[in-house]
Amino acid sequence: MITASNDMASYPIPVTTAPSQAPGPTPKAPRIPEELLESNLFLLKRLGDAVREQVMPAFVAAGCNPYHNAVLFLLGEGARDTQAEIADALDFDRSQLVGILDELEEQGLIERRRDPNDRRRHVVTMTPAGKRTVTKRREIMKQFEEQFLAPLDEESRATLHSLLLKVAGHHDERFRLG
Repeated sequence: MITASNDMASYPIPVTTAPSQAPGPTPKAPRIPEELLESNLFLLKRLGDAVREQVMPAFVAAGCNPYHNAVLFLLGEGARDTQAEIADALDFDRSQLVGILDELEEQGLIERRRDPNDRRRHVVTMTPAGKRTVTKRREIMKQFEEQFLAPLDEESRATLHSLLLKVAGHHDERFRLG
């Protein structure tokens, strides 16, 4: 696996290779059954597996945490949200979110303050360091997406994105635009 450095250099996705074998013809990979190749659900599952196996280790090595990123990206849209609103928007367990916010606060990326209108609630805001971190992580994510979707041209990527949003929106209204 290629490890990522902490500077903004390229963060290549690691490629898993088979162990070296004795010289000779390269064995042909076993064929996936036609019925599975025709299944969109099977393909989505396998692509999800590939992201988890190839992209996530390099993403984490680059200092990124998907849970942290989700919170930071939400706050990066200008939201000043309570902990409960963040948990609901991201579909995180509220007790899980507390730990995530603790880690982000320890890193100096967010601040939590009591809501002046309701002392039982905390309002979460991003710090200037958090804003700089979001900018860097957006670039890292863009690089990974470019590498992972390399076989697709821009028009195909836009079509794929539109179709994925449509399916996601059918199952969860939070994915519906507008």
